[in-house]
Amino acid sequence: MKWKMAENSVFAILLRSRWWVSALVAAGVFGVVRMFMAWGYALFAISPFIIIAAVAGWRQIRVPSGTRLEKALHVVRAMTWEEFAGRLEAAYRREGFEVKRVQGAADFELRKAADLTLVAAKRWKASVSGVEPLKELAAAGEKHGASACVYVCATELSDRAKDFAMQKQIKRLEGTGLVQLLRP
Repeated sequence: MKWKMAENSVFAILLRSRWWVSALVAAGVFGVVRMFMAWGYALFAISPFIIIAAVAGWRQIRVPSGTRLEKALHVVRAMTWEEFAGRLEAAYRREGFEVKRVQGAADFELRKAADLTLVAAKRWKASVSGVEPLKELAAAGEKHGASACVYVCATELSDRAKDFAMQKQIKRLEGTGLVQLLRP
């Protein structure tokens, strides 16, 4: 049995929001419940929201932003392909994937249980990534029966490429997500 939170549940939405949003919801719930019940029940009612606020806050503290993010992305863009590929490979292994380097549209095959994920990363520092590498990755994903495809870039995707990635459900690993994954 897989334990996975529904993507659009209240708690999932609050986890993706800023920490203080959960704290505000907790305060509102506390006020409403307190009008009808004792303190203990009100505290019990807000406990999930307080926990969500703490988890969201912890995640947000660890996320680089602003100048820290730009410095980290500058370091990533300055890497050679071998350095970058090695760091990416090690990061995916830490995440529990079995990693294999491949040739073609994808640079890595990731396996976890029965799921196959193809990762294209060679164009990670192109100034602007167009739609062609994404089309190649999508075709390779269909050919190999991949459950997911990931496109790695430390720069911007063109608008057409973003639309294509959304349409074909290609996950983009860029910016903050890339920096967090490569963090030792």
